[in-house]
Amino acid sequence: MSALHYREPLQEPHSVFYAARQAIRRHATGGNLLILATLLALIVANIPGVNDLYFSFWNQEVRLQIGGFNIFSHDGHPMSVIAFINDALMAVFFFTIGLEIKREILVGELSSFKKALLPIIGAIGGMIVPVAIFMTMSAGTEYTRGGAIPMATDIAFSLGLLAMLGSRVPLSLKVFLTTLAVVDDIGGIIVIATAYSTHIEVSLLLWALALLGLLVLGSALRIQTKIFYIGIGGVIWFLFLNSGVHPTIAGVLIAFCIPSKPVFAPRKYIKKIRESIGHFRQEDDTQLDRKSILSRDQMNWLKEIESASDKVISPLQDLEDSLHPVVNFLIIPLFAFANAGIFLLNTNPATIVEGLSLAIICGLVIGKFLGILGFSWLTVKLGWAPMPEKADWKMMSGVAMLGGIGFTVSLFVANLSFDSSTPAGQQLLDQAKLGIVIGSFVAGLAGFLMLRAFLPKHPVQEDADEE
Repeated sequence: MSALHYREPLQEPHSVFYAARQAIRRHATGGNLLILATLLALIVANIPGVNDLYFSFWNQEVRLQIGGFNIFSHDGHPMSVIAFINDALMAVFFFTIGLEIKREILVGELSSFKKALLPIIGAIGGMIVPVAIFMTMSAGTEYTRGGAIPMATDIAFSLGLLAMLGSRVPLSLKVFLTTLAVVDDIGGIIVIATAYSTHIEVSLLLWALALLGLLVLGSALRIQTKIFYIGIGGVIWFLFLNSGVHPTIAGVLIAFCIPSKPVFAPRKYIKKIRESIGHFRQEDDTQLDRKSILSRDQMNWLKEIESASDKVISPLQDLEDSLHPVVNFLIIPLFAFANAGIFLLNTNPATIVEGLSLAIICGLVIGKFLGILGFSWLTVKLGWAPMPEKADWKMMSGVAMLGGIGFTVSLFVANLSFDSSTPAGQQLLDQAKLGIVIGSFVAGLAGFLMLRAFLPKHPVQEDADEE
């Protein structure tokens, strides 16, 4: 799954490509931290003595209490640390995904049907084929509920590996992969909402939908105050948490309600800045050093610029820009550290090549590769969409293999699929995690080696409008 990031394009035709570069740089760095958190979890989970503290810590209770009311409670019971990470912090992660999807539809790759068609169909193939392979291999078993586990593509990991190949990778391939991951996110959200919801408390859900309606009304009335959406959004999250619908879905729906239009048009913003800057005379510049105390008028002029800057950036852009460092450098690594820890010392090596683990590995490595590459090839051959610029099918095969890095959302879906409160459920969850880690590692290594062999030996020179 993804978490893209870039500035919303205003007028420049090359802004989509600049934005893609910004997303790629940020996720490549976040991907490195994610790898480190995963390795650390696997090491700590297998050190005798230390692993007991590791596993017991996640079962501690979390409370944020006002009187007798605990905000972090589910069905009247306090949430554990692991539940807080998976249900609360990951709701913030899915909130950023919702912001990205909305922005992509409005101004990004998904705003143009022609540009979006190839990654859309590739993503559909990358969801259908892995699930088909998994369900075929798991038919008649107790773990068919995990069919959605190999659907996901982890954008942080995959872009992190692409970044290691530097400027040899055409930008069009990176844009293809990021867009594919957004579509993959949409599919994952639909599956979580429909397949992993428990008994529904209709009254709580109706209250949540009413508050969502209030957010939609606020957006229509051009209410720009972010605290309005965050405050009501927190209540909606709590209602979803206790309604039986997975609370991460609340994060996505709230994101769709965030206004995407700024108060000031860019032209009005520039005019306001010129007016305010015009008050500062050039002959006074030498007096404005670090030791200067601003006059009241100078403070007011600068505050006018600050206020105008806030109003030219839409709440959607501002929240997305502010939350991405938190998500990429805190929430996702913490999620990986909490969920990737697998006790391997008593694991039978045969489980890797049989049962649930093997089905997930085959789904991620074979299914994602065949699905993404096969559906993309068919789309191009039928003339529905063009190939990414400066790319060929060998390069596309490497990118398709990288699509098999499921990891973050695959782990998330695995936790939803198997009940860890029972010994049998915990055993299945451990097997699923093992399959996810191995499958993602194999897909990542194979994709990296393929691209290293198939990419041009020298940096790709992008066109002038893509710089």
